[in-house]
Amino acid sequence: MSKSKGKMVQRLKRLAGRVLLAWLGLWLAGIVLFAFLPVPFSAVMVERQLGAWFSGRFDYVAHSDWVGMDEISPWMALAVIASEDQKFPEHWGFDVHAIQQVLDNDGSERMRGASTLSQQTAKNLFLWDGRSWVRKGLEAGLTVGLETVWTKRRILTVYLNIAEFGNGVFGVEEASQRYFHKPASRLSMAEAALLAAVLPNPIRFRADAPSGYIRQRQQWIMRQMRQLGGEGFLNRYQLH
Repeated sequence: MSKSKGKMVQRLKRLAGRVLLAWLGLWLAGIVLFAFLPVPFSAVMVERQLGAWFSGRFDYVAHSDWVGMDEISPWMALAVIASEDQKFPEHWGFDVHAIQQVLDNDGSERMRGASTLSQQTAKNLFLWDGRSWVRKGLEAGLTVGLETVWTKRRILTVYLNIAEFGNGVFGVEEASQRYFHKPASRLSMAEAALLAAVLPNPIRFRADAPSGYIRQRQQWIMRQMRQLGGEGFLNRYQLH
């Protein structure tokens, strides 16, 4: 390698290092600030909006309305825990048993089933869509950061405010207004379960036109909510 090429490689390495440090600084600042400040938008919202514009869909608007946990029906918090992560109050960001099950199935099935609410919050807030090992590694580090700095109640609050519930519909307040014409504070058990039912694929599944599968999933989620103990489950762990 010539001396000029060697210098170029060194410059590129230094630049890459600075970019990485800058991103780490932004993520750290975000974890600290969003521990108490409302989240204006998420990385997934930005990705969806830019993707729409680049594909010529200028009518698409990624929209959410921030609300505090006190302004969200307890049924909604319970529904996402029942459907997505029943060990949420007890784990430190990772469901080791679920991860092992995915690995035993060669990792190709139920990837979301091994992803906790903490991991989904970290991914939705700071990262891009995808299943690369690089992204999963960054997600793991950010999840540790959230679990260290934030309370479980805060993680749940942010998750409910940035989760994708449909085409351009982000956050439970926007979803409640769009699909049920009421604030999130007034969601019923059945309505909360229906919103939670579409979370695995909110682009394919629709809360405003639920398929038979989504209706079945809604009923399953409601059974799980009852088995967890209803609102008493949230009060026990001070999640609402």
